[in-house]
Amino acid sequence: MANDKLSTEERNNLKDSDFGIPGTREFPMPDAAHVRAAESYFHYANDSKKPELAHRIMAKAKKFDVEVTSENVRKWAEKYDNK
Repeated sequence: MANDKLSTEERNNLKDSDFGIPGTREFPMPDAAHVRAAESYFHYANDSKKPELAHRIMAKAKKFDVEVTSENVRKWAEKYDNK
């Protein structure tokens, strides 16, 4: 998959588990480039979805060997892990 924007067809072919918010299929993360994009767009997510999204960003980052530099993402991930 290319590092640029996903086509509608590519996005539709992703599994729900490839998304940061699977229920609404927001924040696709099928590869390292998209994990970085999800991290950079994290602040746009609804606060009620941020713990799960942060947790999923951290998991995908580990899978694709991406360093998460956002302290904000890390803090929200801790909220998810500590619930």
